[in-house]
Amino acid sequence: MSGRARLALCGMAATLCAGGALLPLVDPVTWMFQAALLLALVTGAGALARRIPLARPLTIGVQALAAALLLTVAFARGQAIAGLLPGPDAVTALADLAHAGVRDVGRYAVPAPVTPGIRLLLVSGVLLIGLIVDALAVTYRSAAPAGLPLLALYSVAAGLSQGGSGWLWFVVAAAGYLLLLLAEGRDRLTQWGRVFGGPSAGAGRPGERPGGPVPIRRGRRIGALALGVALLVPAVLPSLDGGLLGPNAAGEGPGGGGGTISAVNPLVSLQDSLNQPEDREVLNYRTTALDSREMYLRIVALDQFDGTAWKPSERTVTDVPGELPRPPGLSPDVAVTRINTSLSTAQWYAQNWLPLPYPAARVEIPGRWRFEPEGRTLVGDRGQNTHGLQYQAESLQVRPTARQLASAAPPPAALQREYTKVPASLPPIVRTTARQVTRGARTAYDKAVKLQDWFALYGGFTYNTEVRAGSGTEAIARFLRDKEGFCVHFSFSMAAMARTLGIPARVAVGFTPGTRQPDGTTSVGLKDAHAWPELYFQGVGWTRFEPTPSRGSVPDYAYPDTSQTPGAGGPEHAPAPSAVPSTGPSAAPPCGAGDRRTDSRPDCAAAPPVPTAGPPGGGPSPWTLVAVVLAALLVVALPAAPVLWRSRVRARRLTGDPSGDAAAGTLAAWQELLDTGWDFGIFPDESLTPRTAAARIIRIGELQPDAAAAARRVAAAVEQVLYAPRPALVDGLAADVRQVHAGLRDGAPRALRLRARLAPRSAARLRHAWAARGSALRLRCRDSRPATVARRVTATLRTAGWRRGERT
Repeated sequence: MSGRARLALCGMAATLCAGGALLPLVDPVTWMFQAALLLALVTGAGALARRIPLARPLTIGVQALAAALLLTVAFARGQAIAGLLPGPDAVTALADLAHAGVRDVGRYAVPAPVTPGIRLLLVSGVLLIGLIVDALAVTYRSAAPAGLPLLALYSVAAGLSQGGSGWLWFVVAAAGYLLLLLAEGRDRLTQWGRVFGGPSAGAGRPGERPGGPVPIRRGRRIGALALGVALLVPAVLPSLDGGLLGPNAAGEGPGGGGGTISAVNPLVSLQDSLNQPEDREVLNYRTTALDSREMYLRIVALDQFDGTAWKPSERTVTDVPGELPRPPGLSPDVAVTRINTSLSTAQWYAQNWLPLPYPAARVEIPGRWRFEPEGRTLVGDRGQNTHGLQYQAESLQVRPTARQLASAAPPPAALQREYTKVPASLPPIVRTTARQVTRGARTAYDKAVKLQDWFALYGGFTYNTEVRAGSGTEAIARFLRDKEGFCVHFSFSMAAMARTLGIPARVAVGFTPGTRQPDGTTSVGLKDAHAWPELYFQGVGWTRFEPTPSRGSVPDYAYPDTSQTPGAGGPEHAPAPSAVPSTGPSAAPPCGAGDRRTDSRPDCAAAPPVPTAGPPGGGPSPWTLVAVVLAALLVVALPAAPVLWRSRVRARRLTGDPSGDAAAGTLAAWQELLDTGWDFGIFPDESLTPRTAAARIIRIGELQPDAAAAARRVAAAVEQVLYAPRPALVDGLAADVRQVHAGLRDGAPRALRLRARLAPRSAARLRHAWAARGSALRLRCRDSRPATVARRVTATLRTAGWRRGERT
């Protein structure tokens, strides 16, 4: 076996040894066999490419292509072209699968089930690390740096494990790295015709210290350093929990009564559900309620507004009691009807938060569920989710009157302080607009109704799903200024404005009642996803309002009081509530997340939230943020480098020579003209005269007469500079070059225009310039060596006539 083949096998073995640290994170471990098979094929592709032989970068490219094809066949064969080539559908399928895997990582506890998304993440991660190790250790013959990707793979596993990865997996990973180092040392020594055969092979040689030859000693030092870093990195990495509930969230086990619910933001999943291709059924239910308009299925309450986003607070969770506590603030004087509902979720719908009618009084549900009293929500514990679930819920239909809401007493001081907090970054427009809209209102209820009607009826707002989503202070201010948005904007803005008026407010996310079916059940789909504000009134509790126009249903108590004079800008006559309960969907289904954007059917960014757990501190670690930011900057900077360099060169050439040399400015304009043609596919030919080169650009670029005349003027000016004994300098060459650029752009097809703008061909000069600088740097480094300096001094002295210190 050749040295490179042995090194490639050791690199693959080292990768699999480091990947073994991932085995305790998931169950079962069969994914490792698939990863080993694909990694062997990628390693084999690299070995074949090196035997051809191909250039080093091409060898890495062949391996990357092989990895992409293998992943496509393994995970997206049905969407691939001919079952092999990764076309657009296959890329989309892989991206969706990776997104689902990231979501599953945050949802499940350790050990997590190997879902298709998690399997893709594990296998692709091992392939990526294996490719990097093979490139460093085998292609570039430098095994020591290959310890860094191996260390990264082990550190990720140690960081995700609760309490860190076990010592056994550390020993296995370290052994794989040492095996790689020893294989490289053996390969280097065999190239010199001497094989290191044992501890005594180098003993007694002159000038050799005990401990072995220099390559072996260096390998030991590098290995010791890498092992030390591997021990240190997992110690300082934060231990990430494996699901919605962290290690402290489950108390003492299933029967524990403590724990907290993580502060996660469901808005990401709300936006992701906007482009669903169809209105898939999320759940269906059968209820004893006579009026289905109030059957909103609530998932989570967003009660914390930090200026960046609305999100649920960290709350204590307990076991689900047999009888849920009475809703806070609900007075016996308010009419209440108990209803029973049987719910069944779809097999594909799997998320931690349980949809329930609000407020629920009793829940009968199988599995491991926990109760959060403040938001009255149920969350899954230890990987429990809503996948194919059947459960019963007894809930209350609270029917307050407008008079009861208007005469509500002030809320408790603690609740008032918590739910009226607004960030210091809240723009003044939010507070001032809230005061203007509610001018003349005497009670909190009157202010709430005026806010609702201003948004839904006479505020001039447009329902537009093309507006950029957001829940921070700037997004709210932009929404109030532009008056365009969807249900997320309406609910968040009304809740924020209510808080500035001293009314406790939060935002609820869930589903509207859905569509009644012929068999008596009601179907709830993605198009029924919604977000709405809840305001607190003492004696009634948290009360739903509906500011989003044409979405959901306005409750009877929230209709404007026609006996009062409407405020400024309000309608003279308000609509009356329907006297007949709705048994089907409204004219436009409420807040559909899966609708395509059309004039007749705008949708709402409100899909069932699938929260992703973060570190125990409530957010990602600083190192994770730094790595993400650096990676994002690198991803943005690399493609943008040619464009930025090209723009800078063009501006420098067309602004003239700083020293005032008109001839240099003419030559710079000519060079810019040639590079402009190159960007549009006209490769420069240095053998042509300026006049012939300009004619070639005019002919291939099919320039119009004005642009063609401009190109000829630039060529004539260059010929004057190059050949005339006393050249007549011409002004306005920069404008001529720009005119030629405009002519080439107007005559080129759209794909060529985009290529010339985003990936200019003349940016190849940047690579040539960097290569020239590298060569010059190497020459300077070589000339700075003592022996080279001595040779140059000797040559200089000999030129001056010196011979061994004697003058001839």
